Amino acid sequence: MTPSSSGLSSAEAAVRLERDGPNLLPRKPPTPLWRRVVTQLRDPLIIVLLIAAALTVGTGDWTDAAVIALVIVVNTAVGVTQEVRADRAITALAELATPEARVVRDGHQRQIPAGDVVAGDLLVLAEGDIVPADAEVVESAALLVDESALTGESVPVDKDAGATVSSGTVVARGRGRAVVTAIGAASASGRIAALMVKGAGLTPLQRRLVGVGRLLAGVAVVLSALVLALGLVRGQPVELMVVTAISLVVAAVPESLPAVVTLSLALGARRMAARDALVRNLPAVETLGSVTVLATDKTGTLTEGRMVARHLWTPAAEAPVTGSGYAPDGGLAAGQDPDEFAALLTAAALCNDARLRPPQESGEEWTALGDPTEAALLAAAARLGLDRAALQERFPRVAELPFDSDRKRMSTVHLLPGGGARLICKGAPEALLRPDVLTGDPELSARAAERADRFARDGYRVLAVAAADLDAVPHPVREEGLRLLGLVAILDPPRAAAAAAVADCARAGIRTVLITGDHPGTARAVAADLGIIGDADRVLDRVLDRVVDCREPGALAAGPAGVYARATPEQKLDIIEGLRGRGEVLAMTGDGVNDGPALRRADIGVAMGRRGTEVARQAADLVLADDNLDTVVAAVEEGRRVYANIRRFLVYGLSGGAAEIAVMLLGPFVGLPLPLLPAQILWINLLTHGLPGVALGGEPTVPGTMSQPPRPPGQSIMGAGLWQRVVRIAVVLTAVTLGVAVWGSMTGRPWQSMAFFALGATQLGVALGTRTRPGTLANPMLLFAVGGAFVLQLAGVYLPPLRELLGTRPLAPGDLLVVVALSTLGYAAARLDRILHPSPTPERH
Repeated sequence: MTPSSSGLSSAEAAVRLERDGPNLLPRKPPTPLWRRVVTQLRDPLIIVLLIAAALTVGTGDWTDAAVIALVIVVNTAVGVTQEVRADRAITALAELATPEARVVRDGHQRQIPAGDVVAGDLLVLAEGDIVPADAEVVESAALLVDESALTGESVPVDKDAGATVSSGTVVARGRGRAVVTAIGAASASGRIAALMVKGAGLTPLQRRLVGVGRLLAGVAVVLSALVLALGLVRGQPVELMVVTAISLVVAAVPESLPAVVTLSLALGARRMAARDALVRNLPAVETLGSVTVLATDKTGTLTEGRMVARHLWTPAAEAPVTGSGYAPDGGLAAGQDPDEFAALLTAAALCNDARLRPPQESGEEWTALGDPTEAALLAAAARLGLDRAALQERFPRVAELPFDSDRKRMSTVHLLPGGGARLICKGAPEALLRPDVLTGDPELSARAAERADRFARDGYRVLAVAAADLDAVPHPVREEGLRLLGLVAILDPPRAAAAAAVADCARAGIRTVLITGDHPGTARAVAADLGIIGDADRVLDRVLDRVVDCREPGALAAGPAGVYARATPEQKLDIIEGLRGRGEVLAMTGDGVNDGPALRRADIGVAMGRRGTEVARQAADLVLADDNLDTVVAAVEEGRRVYANIRRFLVYGLSGGAAEIAVMLLGPFVGLPLPLLPAQILWINLLTHGLPGVALGGEPTVPGTMSQPPRPPGQSIMGAGLWQRVVRIAVVLTAVTLGVAVWGSMTGRPWQSMAFFALGATQLGVALGTRTRPGTLANPMLLFAVGGAFVLQLAGVYLPPLRELLGTRPLAPGDLLVVVALSTLGYAAARLDRILHPSPTPERH
């Protein structure tokens, strides 16, 4: 007996299971926790912090060392957590297969775990089943399979004997049997899982921070060594100068930068969650702000993912249909006579095997059971007030010819109330508008064919419906002598907010690209309707097996295409790699299994939360709880805010660190042997780089952020004039500090304590000057942090225990007023620099 009749024997199935292994998808080998931790600690900035922590321990400053260690621990824990969450994508793919499968073994149908399915098994498929493995169909009865999760094609595919079905697809209608040809890693879902095992790479923020870490490490060591050498040349004690050099290394490294980044990302993630954007990977918050291309899937992302009848055409009239989804809400456009179209939709509802299910709970929507195209016909009939159950009772079905891919049509026979029967046929226009099927005026058929062509060019799927009244039920059923009732134009409609989201992206300098497995005509129609492409723009049809490398000269002409149609999961990866190879920062949206690898490989993956598969959600960095593309735009705004705040902190933190080193380098040349003691340097560093620096991460969004283009992908985080701004502000800080110290030294005042207070207070003035909206309470945390740090700075010169620790002396009231007044130059410098040297990036305001 062959597998097509009796299936495998139990003994043979056991042998194959032992030989080939279980029907499970490939999983990435688990990474040990220690290796994850080591990977996080190899980041250059973390290495600098580790060195700083070791050096502060060497100075005996256990408090500062503990703070730095805490920052390292928090950042490492966050990074490890993110890695663990990302790896769940593979687990989700492994759980995609049905837990049970129906197979024929030893001549009997059995229910077995899907993991026990082996190559050669005879599968039994019915409506609603998820196919557990790749297989070749050997028996088919109106078998229709929804492959959208794997291919992105929105229309279910008819499967006759000899056709193949893929693992993870869903039987939309009919029944059949199929012999398994591939399991596990060799199946369609297995190949996708293998693609997802490959890493996603560093985010733009992580790449930029790597550069900052290397820069800080080199500069800090070189300059501190120079201070050490100068001190030794001038005869300073070796031990004192070594401790001073170590302190300067700590001062030069803004150790709160990781804390600022983490806080900024966490606050951004919380704000995004309030706007229905759930962040799974914290660096994704900033990555959104640097996106230059938004690559989006069509079905379920730009469109509703549900087929809807939009136009009715009869020989006498044409009318658009209103309403969305499968709910019976809506109807014909104003001024249309429903009677003109009642016969068309009555026939479409009777010659139909789908069902509509009303909401089961509050907040749910109407859902379709069966072929989505047939469900769209039922919804259109309901919108005209035609009750499907009443029609079936009035015109009971007594015979049928199921849909066949060769005939491309389906026919049913119904009894008429007064006697006789009615034959109804629906299918592709080219299958019905033929002289051997229709009777009557050939000119009418030509007119209908021309209208069907126009509907198709506009991206609609078109069905023709015809009928014939007979004296009796025909035996056999013959599809001939029919009268054309009309055409129905069906599509998966664009989401209401999608066009606005595309327009918002364009205003923000983000180009939207459509990558879909759907037909080029449908893809073009949707893209043109949403404003992604114009009439003259091209659509790349990637139906060929050959994969075009987008980085090849001339492959994309003047730029990448706006639409890539019929793309496989592997080709989607190629497109993404090509765009990234051109220097783009790319966000990819999707909801299907086929989108999983692309979501993981993109700079940021965005999954639909409601319609999206678990695979897509686990592979993504960001999940849209409301499935609304507008939410991506809101998330981009938050991302730009985060990046602006990180740059804002760098101006503040690096200018202060540079000033501290400059004061120590230049002090001896203006008669100040040792401007600051090591403890004083560490105290200033702790106050200024602590809470005030972290609070800068909460600054609000700059007005006009979303009207500016994204920053150049290759731009350094210190680019766009940032390091020049750091230098200019550091010059002012250095001048104020040395000026106060020289004046105090010349007049017999406690000049070192004055320099100590001036440097700390002037840096706090810079923190206030870098705010987005000075003079407001937009970020009260920063005001409290600066106020608290200023009080602690005062305590450093007036509180006896701290004076003894820091080696300071109290200042006279008049001297304090002079120093405080001069310290306001830090605020003035930060504000004036932003006015005189506006940055081309969003934080310039």
